[in-house]
Amino acid sequence: MVGEGAAGASTAVGWVSPDGPVYNLTSTSKGMDYTRSTAKSWGREKLRGEWTTLVTPFTPDDELDERGLAANIDRVAQLGTRGLGCSWNMGEFWSLTQAERYRLMEFVPSVVKGRMLTAFQVTHTSLKEVVAMADAAQRAGFDLAIIAAPYIMTKTEAQVVDFVTKVSERTDLGLAFYNSPQFGITMSAAGLAKLADLPTMVAIKEASFNLQLSIDAHLLAGEKTVMSAPDEEIFFFEPFYGFHQQVMFANTSDWRFDTPTSHEYVPFIELATAGRLEEARKLYPRIWPWKQLSRKWWSRIAARTGGGLPVQMVKYWGELRGMAGGHVRPPVLPLTDAEKQELRADVESLAKPTARVVRTKATH
Repeated sequence: MVGEGAAGASTAVGWVSPDGPVYNLTSTSKGMDYTRSTAKSWGREKLRGEWTTLVTPFTPDDELDERGLAANIDRVAQLGTRGLGCSWNMGEFWSLTQAERYRLMEFVPSVVKGRMLTAFQVTHTSLKEVVAMADAAQRAGFDLAIIAAPYIMTKTEAQVVDFVTKVSERTDLGLAFYNSPQFGITMSAAGLAKLADLPTMVAIKEASFNLQLSIDAHLLAGEKTVMSAPDEEIFFFEPFYGFHQQVMFANTSDWRFDTPTSHEYVPFIELATAGRLEEARKLYPRIWPWKQLSRKWWSRIAARTGGGLPVQMVKYWGELRGMAGGHVRPPVLPLTDAEKQELRADVESLAKPTARVVRTKATH
């Protein structure tokens, strides 16, 4: 529903699954506190620091692991993470039933309780489903809706712009566009700049992992909306091109690299997004060994799976760091036993303080 009033109304929205319960999606947190006309200024003020991407943990009998998810949320809150994304690509949204997506929409704000900002992915091939989920997420207390290209039939940038424009016209909740080749089309910087013109386009996550595209998107769209590339090295190009990234929106590095007792990644992001680049640069050598390890495994699993997002690797890595994960659902293939053994050895070796110091000195 489109209107100028602030969202987060107390009215409940009922959604009935064909084979499940009614979920009364009444806001349990403050949620959206802006209007359509103030959405972009709200984003410029509020979207800062580190945002995380949650996985969706599953129980051994393939149900949502709500206890594990609650523990994961508590963990990232302890790390100082400022926002979290639910049901994003790392959350395996494509494998979830609509009942499960709405259950997450209900459950996550009840655990967060205003400690962090929240964003729910509403990507779908049906415009009606996208709008319905965005409206429900607004009522449930989410701050933003994440939307990507509607896969299957979307082959041109004009189609993406048209689809997202229709969503923006039909819902009040601020949007953040997710630019990723996982959806079958990667928008150019010029295309992202067109999306940035939409009045409720609060942010863009440029996740092509094409550095030049990320830089160009910052230059073309960064004055219109909050731009973010989920790779730390983008910060080091700021002085050369004259842009500034104010938020890391979003990745899994906070809870894969940091623990409550070994805590360097989130402080690095806090410094870098605040424009304190020289201070951040001094901390980066402590993070670099983790980044190297992540790149090793990210590229290895992506190569084995034809470019697929390595959710299986990220979930298992999280378990090694004390997070709930569980299995991945088809069509994602699990890690092999040999891969798990090797990844465990890599993570445990790097987690040793002496090993980290030695590798850091050797690398820099």
